[in-house]
Amino acid sequence: MKRIIFCTYLQQSAEGQNIQIYPGELGKRIYNEISQEAWNQWLIKQTMLINENKLNMIKEKDRNFLKKNMIYFFFKEKIA
Repeated sequence: MKRIIFCTYLQQSAEGQNIQIYPGELGKRIYNEISQEAWNQWLIKQTMLINENKLNMIKEKDRNFLKKNMIYFFFKEKIA
């Protein structure tokens, strides 16, 4: 059965994700507010960021850079 949510990124009702795909409180927020379509758009953006910035996902600073960009991408919120 499809889960329909109001996607805060697309600003419309859309199919939600089947499982929480990101950990913690942020993951819960993404699960509840971000549609599968919006998540797929983020994956494309994420790949571009990793390639353009030559990010190494083993490095915590690179993971934090991606997390900040993801939060801004979905919610237009900046974090320190």
